[in-house]
Amino acid sequence: MRKSLFVLVCLTLVLGASLTGCGNQKEEATPTANTENKNSTEPKVLNWNLHAEPPTADPGLAFDTTAMAIAKALFDGLTRTGEDGKPHESVAEKIDISPDLKTYTFTLRDTKWSNGDPLTAHDFEFAWKRVLDPKTAAQAAFLMYYIKNAEKANKGQASLDEIGVKAIDDRTLQVTLENPTPFFIELTAHTVYLPVHKKTVESDQNWAAEAKTLIGNGPFKIEGWEHKNKMILAKNENYWDKSTVKLDKINFSMVEDETSELSMYENGDIDWAGSPMSFLPTDAMPALKESGKLTSQPFAATYWFAFNVEKAPFTNAKIRKAFAYAINRQTIVDNVLQGGQQPALGVLPPTMALKADGYFADNDTETAKTLLAEGMKELGISSLPPITLSFNTAEIQKKVAEAVQDQWRKNLGVEVKLENQELKVYLQNMAQGKFLVGRLGWSGAFNDPINFLELFKEKNAPNNAPQWENPEYIELLNQSGVEPDPAKRKQLLTQAEQILMNEMPVAPVFYYTYSFVHNPKVKGVLIDGLGKVDWKWADKE
Repeated sequence: MRKSLFVLVCLTLVLGASLTGCGNQKEEATPTANTENKNSTEPKVLNWNLHAEPPTADPGLAFDTTAMAIAKALFDGLTRTGEDGKPHESVAEKIDISPDLKTYTFTLRDTKWSNGDPLTAHDFEFAWKRVLDPKTAAQAAFLMYYIKNAEKANKGQASLDEIGVKAIDDRTLQVTLENPTPFFIELTAHTVYLPVHKKTVESDQNWAAEAKTLIGNGPFKIEGWEHKNKMILAKNENYWDKSTVKLDKINFSMVEDETSELSMYENGDIDWAGSPMSFLPTDAMPALKESGKLTSQPFAATYWFAFNVEKAPFTNAKIRKAFAYAINRQTIVDNVLQGGQQPALGVLPPTMALKADGYFADNDTETAKTLLAEGMKELGISSLPPITLSFNTAEIQKKVAEAVQDQWRKNLGVEVKLENQELKVYLQNMAQGKFLVGRLGWSGAFNDPINFLELFKEKNAPNNAPQWENPEYIELLNQSGVEPDPAKRKQLLTQAEQILMNEMPVAPVFYYTYSFVHNPKVKGVLIDGLGKVDWKWADKE
């Protein structure tokens, strides 16, 4: 069975650590003062729709937007992306880097867990090695492969003791990298790098699934969790930076339907509708735009269709390219999404694009027809087997799928069956290869091309849904990892993306934006340029 894969879904977009250079995308009126409101006894309560049940609140296992946002609220890492979009010291009060740029020494603040226990460097060492333990099967473990022997340990080729992370004492964590990694500080703000409470984790394997057993160290603590219905977070009085936290409570609902979510907002039941976690109803977009209430901002994420390269007819690259070329992305962006998205002509989003004009033409139907005919001839078939396009249940996903279904019928003469599934089932089926074509995507954990390209490095990688592999591609990525010259490294990565687009295991469709409306009394919700949501600085007047 394949490991579970990351899926960028409209219900749960993946969040990554923010990075300087990706841009800070947050609600404009965010206050900068870091003081508690002393003049009001009225509790400050934010009402928000999560759109879906968080699969977990375990930061080491969180791998979708909902789970990662909740983990970010309940936990705090060595660094945290600040209101300026840059990583700042958080649990770590000082960071020293060796001259060869391979050893990082983090000096920790005197901090506590939400139950009052002291938090130490040993908690970080335990948490990171737990993520890299093959038995944990953490989807985001690959984000730690920059640490010495981390990849080998995760693949069972080295012991956990050989991993380059060690608690020197209670307040000193030393990390040794395989190679100089300029974005490593940004990575330490990612949820997979967050600490966990060792005693709790070892005593209860379901510790992160219930409010009564969940212990964190973040700006909020969990107060209640009624599965598939609601979750309540309260300010954590043991948080080291509690004076910055202005909200007393966050009430989360879990309503999947986008139209219902917007109605809840309009009725005053929630303070925010639309985010990287959910789209607004497409039918409502024109009126929201005209009213001036709508805000749309891009973030570094790409929506694509994954082809199962192990199942006919998508074992053939020409057929995969035919289906990719026959998509009219501009029509989908303009008439279906209506949120300012850009047609995607490559895997990498604009903030890290290697080839600005992309690798193919949008809606290239003539080339698509030629490639389809050539591919079918290579396979020795005169007709295609039944084609099924899978997607998770959501209004916007259905509309995109219907548009593509119609385009493939008109442009290629192919009949496509649509199959929608509840999110959890959908993720499981995609992870197990039970699909032919399925909608997926990726939101960067850091603003560098390697974070997207490495998804397809190995056939059995957790996030390589198509199960595609290419030796030359692998070698180019390996060379880029040790190339010190930025220009030469960029050239290697460009060659790799060209191979990816020549083989087309995934068909890029559009680059994401998030569109939202919100209660003007709500300030300071941070949604950065990588699509990460953080309520630490949120306020409600």
